[in-house]
Amino acid sequence: MAKKSIIDFRQMIKSGEKISFLTAYDYLTAKYEERAGIDMILVGDSLGNVELGYDSTIPVTMDEMISHASAVRRGAPDTFIIGDMPFMSYQISDETAIINAGRFIKEAGCDAIKLEGAGKQICDRVRAIAGVGIMVMGHIGLTPQFTAKLGGLKAQGKTAEAARKLVEEAKELEEAGCFAILIEGVPAIVGKAIKENTSIPILSIGGGSYADGQLLIYADMLGYYDDFTPKFVKRYCNIGEIVQKAFSDYIREVKSGEFPDDSIHSYKIKPEEAEKIETELCKKK
Repeated sequence: MAKKSIIDFRQMIKSGEKISFLTAYDYLTAKYEERAGIDMILVGDSLGNVELGYDSTIPVTMDEMISHASAVRRGAPDTFIIGDMPFMSYQISDETAIINAGRFIKEAGCDAIKLEGAGKQICDRVRAIAGVGIMVMGHIGLTPQFTAKLGGLKAQGKTAEAARKLVEEAKELEEAGCFAILIEGVPAIVGKAIKENTSIPILSIGGGSYADGQLLIYADMLGYYDDFTPKFVKRYCNIGEIVQKAFSDYIREVKSGEFPDDSIHSYKIKPEEAEKIETELCKKK
């Protein structure tokens, strides 16, 4: 399977084909997503919650992001991968933003980066990063890095005025050079308004069906991360229950002596050698 490019994504949109988009934070998950035929992978700073056990995405560092993004690239060598710029990796200055964005490309092999927010400062960062040839995905609506400012993890754009502001933010990000925008946690009608007022790919995570593609956090849709489940998540299975049962069964079998069964789970040896070991080395009871 050849890796898709921005040209492929535009052609998909033109033909009416939706873009499939999932997060991944490790080699194994990325490998299975690529095997399934995913179009695009986000190495999200949500790894702070899902992989590292933080209470939010705020503590996530660039080094952590690069380490996980590199593992995802090894697992999905032929998939378009986006690295998520963590908190304070791009807000300080254009120079800092370019350096950190460049690390995703040079060190982790990502195809693009994503950053959260809107307004003049963010648009300036987008221009700076895009200006050195790095593709930038914007992210508006519910932006987890700015939950303190938003008053928590709450849906955005729930009034006409708020929706109008999101549409303007999307247009400004497009003008600044974003190749695509992710909209999160907004009513479907607001996602429709954003889509109809922009000409770049619009991806959605809880932004309704009008977008050009859909993103979910893989651990949410698998029922693996159960600390909190957003309203917009659809669970396709419950891996958490399966994994916990497997662990419980293993513990029970180890304690009962059922596992390992030496006739199945042990390496073979010639009978005469086994007899010598038994006679010469094993203590007689």
